[in-house]
Amino acid sequence: MTEATLQRDAAVRATDLSLRYHSSSQVTRSIAVDGVDFEIGSGEILAVVGETGSGKSTLARAVALQADIAGDRRSPRISGGGLEVLGEEVRGITRRRRDRLQVRVGFLRQEAGQHLSPRLTVEENIIEPIYLVDRRFDREAAGAHAATLLDAVHLPLSMLDEMPHELSKGQRQRVAIARSLVLEPALLVADDPTAGIDVTVRSHILDVIAQLQERRSFAALVVTADLAEVRRITDRVAVMQQGRIVGIGPMDDVFDDPQHPYVRRLGESLGAMRASA
Repeated sequence: MTEATLQRDAAVRATDLSLRYHSSSQVTRSIAVDGVDFEIGSGEILAVVGETGSGKSTLARAVALQADIAGDRRSPRISGGGLEVLGEEVRGITRRRRDRLQVRVGFLRQEAGQHLSPRLTVEENIIEPIYLVDRRFDREAAGAHAATLLDAVHLPLSMLDEMPHELSKGQRQRVAIARSLVLEPALLVADDPTAGIDVTVRSHILDVIAQLQERRSFAALVVTADLAEVRRITDRVAVMQQGRIVGIGPMDDVFDDPQHPYVRRLGESLGAMRASA
């Protein structure tokens, strides 16, 4: 996707975006994201990589409309610049407009599979977001939709009636993916979707996201700590360090001609992994 296309048809556009967390202490009131610029085109996946504390999860929360929430001191605050999500400016957005926009944004938070409701079946967990939007939605249609999504994430339909504790961690994560897509969002934000998942299952989780994105053509921001797995989902990557984006673009361009020392070190580690594979 060309830069001209991105500018014309962006699902997400950040302009000099800075994010802070609420705190009465000068020490902990530091900037989590510091003046970043990027765009995600409609139907495109952008992978965000970086070390722990680089700001990538805070950025994901903002794109998932979890920033600037009035009365929630745990949510990051947009302290500078702007952020447009699906054509709406997030900074200063009203609660009503946020709620309407939220329906079009799927959010897969860290270890989402661990946060499924233990008192609901797999089917009920998947379709719950539908009834948060429309309590009168047809039950049979919702059930059929849950079955379609469960099949899409490569789980047997027999699991629809099971409880989350009866599933493996990887299976619960796949159920969480299905839940995040039940409202057919135009944008998916996945914050480290393989965190805490056994290494033998991680690639399958990313493959599921990539296959669903190709089939449904939603835009996506995917945070991942595993640089070697980025190519399973996309070729376009943003590298973060200390709250800044220090490299962005097609993966080969970013790492073959690094413009920042941290990007160079990441590229070297990636090359070493390829050589030993």
